[in-house]
Amino acid sequence: MSINANLSEPLVSVIIPTYNRPEYLKQAIYSAVNQTYQNLEIIVSDNCSSTNPQHLIESFADPRIKFWQHPENVGMLKNQMNAFQMARGKYVASLHDDDMWSQNFLAKLIPHLEANSNLILAFSDQYIIDSKGKIDASTTEEFSRFYKRNQLASGVYEDFQKIGLVDKSIPTASACVIRNGLIDWDGVPSEVGGMWDLYITYLCCITGYGLYYDSEKLTYYRNHEQTDTNMSGRRNIKTKIRNAKSAIFCYQIFMNNPQIRKFHPHFRKLWLEAHTTLGIGLMRDQKNLDARSLFWQALQEQKFNLRTLAALLLSFIPTKLTNKLLGT
Repeated sequence: MSINANLSEPLVSVIIPTYNRPEYLKQAIYSAVNQTYQNLEIIVSDNCSSTNPQHLIESFADPRIKFWQHPENVGMLKNQMNAFQMARGKYVASLHDDDMWSQNFLAKLIPHLEANSNLILAFSDQYIIDSKGKIDASTTEEFSRFYKRNQLASGVYEDFQKIGLVDKSIPTASACVIRNGLIDWDGVPSEVGGMWDLYITYLCCITGYGLYYDSEKLTYYRNHEQTDTNMSGRRNIKTKIRNAKSAIFCYQIFMNNPQIRKFHPHFRKLWLEAHTTLGIGLMRDQKNLDARSLFWQALQEQKFNLRTLAALLLSFIPTKLTNKLLGT
């Protein structure tokens, strides 16, 4: 099929935020331009990479690709939201620069959104691949079980609060298409940080619209050394601190929303766990006094938690010894 778009199909905005991953970015863009669904705009938003990807993007010679580069590093969230704000399509889909889509990803999902105007999003299951792009079968199945996608049948779900916010089944960042115009991209608070995808899921959940799920694995999530789960050392500590602060902020908002009151105990549990996680991160960052206040707060809010109590006791031990015990 020619890259000339089929104008009878609604425009889909594919947004690809990127930062210093030229080889992975090339593969991500390739998977977007080769979609069997053709009426696309592909927005690549670069967060001031040290190696400018403009030449790489121009090598595709595809007029559907639009490139934006920030003159300075604005952070992951702002770069992501900038791309959403630029989207002109009826639908918008996020594709991380280290992930990929199967050729029929959009062709499989868009028709369900077109057929039912009461749906806000459609998503699929996904493969997990390693740094070289090889499918990791065992981790793929582990992820599907962990996020309970293996328990979902393909079809429409009118109420997806549990699916989205408790089970966290929806991979909003890389395997999801959203009906544009129903979410205020400008209104996403900066405090959500790395939990922006869960926060977007939350905003979708509270609209009253439904979703469509396709149980086929249509995308490829890359699990590699640069992902949060594989970081080590100082960088990992800073990432854990940021993520814990984001979690506290998001779960507080969820707890305060009466529309999802039935899940309040679940969010409160995660909110308290995030306090302990943040405290442990601060201890590893040699900020024991700040950590201790978080542990006290968490213990006062719950009857008993061994992890929090143990962390509190550790906060009274000298920092050098604490770091050895925590494996820092």
